[in-house]
Amino acid sequence: MQRHRLLSLIASILLAVTAIAASRWTPEQAQAWSRKTGWLVGCNFSPSTAINQLELWQADTFDPATIDRELGWARQLGFNSIRVFLHHLAWKQDPPGFLKRMDQFLGIAARHNIGVMFVFFDSCWDPLPRPGPQRAPRPHVHNSGWIQDPGRELLTQPDRLDELKPYVLAVLNRFRADPRIHVWDLFNEPDNDNRNSYGANGAKTEVPNKPELTLPLLKKVFAWARQTTLSQPVTAGVWIGTWADPARLSPFEQVMLENSDVISFHNYSKADDLRRCIENLRRYQRPILCTEYMARPAGSTFDPTLGLMKEQGVGAYNWGFVSGKTQTIYPWDSWQKTYTAEPPVWFHDILRPDGTPYIPTEADYIKRITAPAP
Repeated sequence: MQRHRLLSLIASILLAVTAIAASRWTPEQAQAWSRKTGWLVGCNFSPSTAINQLELWQADTFDPATIDRELGWARQLGFNSIRVFLHHLAWKQDPPGFLKRMDQFLGIAARHNIGVMFVFFDSCWDPLPRPGPQRAPRPHVHNSGWIQDPGRELLTQPDRLDELKPYVLAVLNRFRADPRIHVWDLFNEPDNDNRNSYGANGAKTEVPNKPELTLPLLKKVFAWARQTTLSQPVTAGVWIGTWADPARLSPFEQVMLENSDVISFHNYSKADDLRRCIENLRRYQRPILCTEYMARPAGSTFDPTLGLMKEQGVGAYNWGFVSGKTQTIYPWDSWQKTYTAEPPVWFHDILRPDGTPYIPTEADYIKRITAPAP
């Protein structure tokens, strides 16, 4: 009888611990985290020598020398945080080695006083990821080799989605209390159908009913993340529209906004549109991070949008840093339009491969905005 009561007590304790671990941060907890970190500013970072996430993280192409050099340049601009994409296939190849390289990456970033936001999953670009040597970039094409995670193979077999759980938990449990990590971004643009590249108007390798397949995974990854007590917040960013009317949010937006500890979003529009997004997202009473912005020809430029986000206390991560194998100096329409040389205006990225700024006055503006208050 005593043994039965003891087992019942243990079960109750385990249930209580699980309930605590599974809870979303309160707005007060999230605001306390924001006060501790201060204003986060940086970029979406991939070293110029990597065409995609696998080339970044696989042992044969992991490039700490380039990472160190380029993060030094990032710090010179005043950046204190970077957003970096992971990939489960790199973990699956070599789990201990992958975690070791993550730790090495964090160590390099920390030496430059830069924290990291890691991204687990991504629905953008090539739906057929393959481990091993990655293909060369298609000349003059934006993100010609970036890969989805998971790819078409797993998405079209919903009963296999739980195969991703050990990866998520291995990473979160290893780094759950690591102060070098600012945020966990669970899923990038999960309902993106890539219609202008691999989707309906492109190579037609995209899954036609993709939203039906990715929404369950989005819910799962939030649930998996809640199984670990984290010192860092989790988020997933809304990315279409301005979110003015809560009653008109898509199922994806509802899951993201109702489960994120801190609110994140993407905006590649002009400053007025960006301001509306910020005002609308204030209703959640949580810290706000813009995890993608800056597309010069679309009117999303550092001046004035970076200044606006600092004024509003909104974290800011532009897309791209050093021009390299991702070729994101070229616009999205490079999938339909032929480019034979550097575009007249760079779409993304800030620096040339030697570290010199594409636009010196732009780099000066970034430094002024990121400079600490006197």
